[in-house]
Amino acid sequence: MKENYCLQAALVCLGMLCHSQAFTTERRSHLRPSFHGHHEKGKEGQVLQRSKRGWVWNQFFVIEEYTGPDPVLVGRLHSDIDSGDGNIKYILSGEGAGTIFVIDDKSGNIHATKTLDREERAQYTLMAQAVDRDTNRPLEPPSEFIVKVQDINDNPPEFLHETYHANVPERSNVGTSVIQVTASDADDPTYGNSAKLVYSILEGQPYFSVEAQTGIIRTALPNMDREAKEEYHVVIQAKDMGGHMGGLSGTTKVTITLTDVNDNPPKFPQSVYQMSVSEAAVPGEEVGRVKAKDPDIGENGLVTYNIVDGDGMELFEITTDYETQEGVVKLKKPVDFETKRAYSLKVEAANVHIDPKFISNGPFKDTVTVKIAVEDADEPPMFLAPSYVHEVQENAAAGTVVGRVHAKDPDAANSPIRYSIDRHTDLDRFFTINPEDGFIKTTKPLDREETAWLNISVFAAEIHNRHQEAKVPVAIRVLDVNDNAPKFAAPYEGFICESDQTKPLSNQPIVTISADDKDDTANGPRFIFSLPPEIIHNPNFTVRDNRDNTAGVYARRGGFSRQKQDLYLLPIVISDGGFPPMSSTNTLSIKVCGCDVNGALLSCNAEAYILNAGLSTGALIAILACIVILLGKGLNGIPSLREEMRLLHLRFQLTLFSYVQINRRLGLLGIFINFSSATCHR
Repeated sequence: MKENYCLQAALVCLGMLCHSQAFTTERRSHLRPSFHGHHEKGKEGQVLQRSKRGWVWNQFFVIEEYTGPDPVLVGRLHSDIDSGDGNIKYILSGEGAGTIFVIDDKSGNIHATKTLDREERAQYTLMAQAVDRDTNRPLEPPSEFIVKVQDINDNPPEFLHETYHANVPERSNVGTSVIQVTASDADDPTYGNSAKLVYSILEGQPYFSVEAQTGIIRTALPNMDREAKEEYHVVIQAKDMGGHMGGLSGTTKVTITLTDVNDNPPKFPQSVYQMSVSEAAVPGEEVGRVKAKDPDIGENGLVTYNIVDGDGMELFEITTDYETQEGVVKLKKPVDFETKRAYSLKVEAANVHIDPKFISNGPFKDTVTVKIAVEDADEPPMFLAPSYVHEVQENAAAGTVVGRVHAKDPDAANSPIRYSIDRHTDLDRFFTINPEDGFIKTTKPLDREETAWLNISVFAAEIHNRHQEAKVPVAIRVLDVNDNAPKFAAPYEGFICESDQTKPLSNQPIVTISADDKDDTANGPRFIFSLPPEIIHNPNFTVRDNRDNTAGVYARRGGFSRQKQDLYLLPIVISDGGFPPMSSTNTLSIKVCGCDVNGALLSCNAEAYILNAGLSTGALIAILACIVILLGKGLNGIPSLREEMRLLHLRFQLTLFSYVQINRRLGLLGIFINFSSATCHR
């Protein structure tokens, strides 16, 4: 504290000395302007006449922060008219007058009573006046003067921020700009070097440097490696007085982080990875993981994996887990322990993003060998075929061998196999299987016409582990034998017109027939149609085979009469083309019917041909006329005769209806029928 007082006192003396010289100069050249002929009014209205201005001051200085025991002498007001006899009184007014600044009214000495701070206020404006002590008459007009607070270096530099954070890429060249720090000083920058700052680095060498005048921090070492050290703490100092001794200083901390660049290739930590996979594993199942380490971060550390060589390239694949940066080896196709027990892969890890600036550090990839062992698993039996198709003839006796299924245990243990039929697929239990050798047999004769194909499933299970089971479909085709004779394809019926003996025969068939056979085509068509041997020379009809699995039935004569025979039953033999052939006799009904002159069918009823017994059209009309006459003579009065006539009328009515069907052109009969009906009802 004593040293500070001494320093401040010395500064005060130095300042006063400088100011006294300035005052002397100004007093000689400026502060004594001539006022000859100038009139001023005093307090009582008198006009004072001065030959010249007598003030010896204009501007004063006071050192800030002075803390001595006595008030600081700021300066002295003195007028040339002051003879020193004490008749002149000095008066001070204005900013701080009477509180900060006081004046000795006799000597004109001005003192500062308080410690001043330039940073709070740099100057004060005051008014001074010399008056007559007795009369208070102004001897000089009021004059303004300024008291300036002289700056001392009492404020240290302060940085804008207490701490700074900055980033710079690793491997940056020497001199790369990192950040600029800035400090300020509250002292007067126009006076001395109190506010002249110089920057220096206190901590952070030899990695960084700072420009003394600008505060720009730059890298000072080449090839700084983030992977070796990522964060640096630098302390920067700002010192005033141009950095000279006695200057004040302030510091700030700067945290500098090296950002990553891709300057490191991925590396596998080992040369060989050992993995294993069960032969029971399914495609897509994970086998194992590999990881290449890359000390870079972010996108610079991204790694992708690929299989580039090896005898397991077709069976395995590798994908990249970007969350863990691992290569995931997966099964692509099933493996078989009994076929091959080990595989080898060559896996490559490579960076996704490569920085051309550091390409010389490459190659940015690495390879490793992955050996995969196949583990044996207790596998279910395997059938030698994915499905089986067997054949058996229909009607074969029970116990007939259909075929065989065969499975084996793929494991090295080669466990014995037992076979069984899935009864859900053989509800009728048509088959049985030998549990030891897999031979399938029938349990009853089969009918192809009922079911041509039978589908069952067969299980194969290990004897020592029934849970290891396999299943195979077996399709059994029932082969056809010629056990069904052909029959009419439909319920055929023939019709023939009755005619006289002289009418020529028609070349058209009475009916065309075909056949149907339940057997397979090999045992069915071609069909052969014929008459039985005993009626091969039938005088009425014959059968002509068309050789296209159809036949036509023809009349061998004319003159068929319903009075003689209205229905003929013709037996027809149909034989198939099987071996040995099968045949059946089918009966065709042929009716004799009434037809018109054009051969169009009119009626095949049995009542119709009764009219042919000698009754002509004229006879029918005569009979009907007689009925009308009898009814007209009043026979209604004889009950018995009336009933007989009614019955007779009904008989004729039936006859006439039949006759109308034959002779439709006789429209006149309808009139008689209606007339007779009306009469009988009366």
